Amino acid sequence: MQDLLIALAKGLVEDKDAVKVSVDEPNEEGVIVYHLNVAPDDMGRVIGKQGRIAKAIRVVMRSCAAQRNEKIMVEID
Repeated sequence: MQDLLIALAKGLVEDKDAVKVSVDEPNEEGVIVYHLNVAPDDMGRVIGKQGRIAKAIRVVMRSCAAQRNEKIMVEID
């Protein structure tokens, strides 16, 4: 899952070395939180107009997690 998020983000940004993903332990509801960090100049590329790209990233990640019977959340920091 972490590799998928990194691959999606690296396809969008210019500074590919600045892409980092950290993963939190599952909370009491079983939700795993993925924190995506990119360079400040690339934030607009990852979020997109009105957050459309960010929503698309979250949809892809959630659908992949659903196939594995996991609950996840993606936060863009």
